[in-house]
Amino acid sequence: MDTKLDDIFKSDRYKTRNALNSEDLCTDLEVSSLLAKTSVPYSHRRVANNFVLLRKICSFQVVQPRITKTEENLLSKYFFATLENTTISKMNREIVQMKDWATSTDDKLRNDSFSILEIRVKELKFILSNNYTLNSNEMYKGYKALDAYLTSITKYYS
Repeated sequence: MDTKLDDIFKSDRYKTRNALNSEDLCTDLEVSSLLAKTSVPYSHRRVANNFVLLRKICSFQVVQPRITKTEENLLSKYFFATLENTTISKMNREIVQMKDWATSTDDKLRNDSFSILEIRVKELKFILSNNYTLNSNEMYKGYKALDAYLTSITKYYS
């Protein structure tokens, strides 16, 4: 009787783990590059150019600050998690949403989209400057999708 219960709980645990790992496939990074190829708003191009330029010059050796509580509140307003807790596929969906919002006729939504992108870049700088989190498996790999998106923008739109 006990072995049947253990088998039931094991299978649920493994299903959950496999579902989480399927969200973070590295093949989804190609989707991020393709998102950068199709109709990128000017605000995204400007942020990407600044990010890539600073990355070439500084390479983020200095530890960057974390995001503030007000920035976290803006993310949670639109049901976005922090970049550390975001998978690659979820980040790709967020990028598509931000691209749509950046071309919206609603000024508040357009400004919030730009602010969210700047927050994401700030989070990305913090993650890239902190080697501990990159070397450990304590976070999802959504930051790689954002990094691929930003670097691909500068390749396609120079």
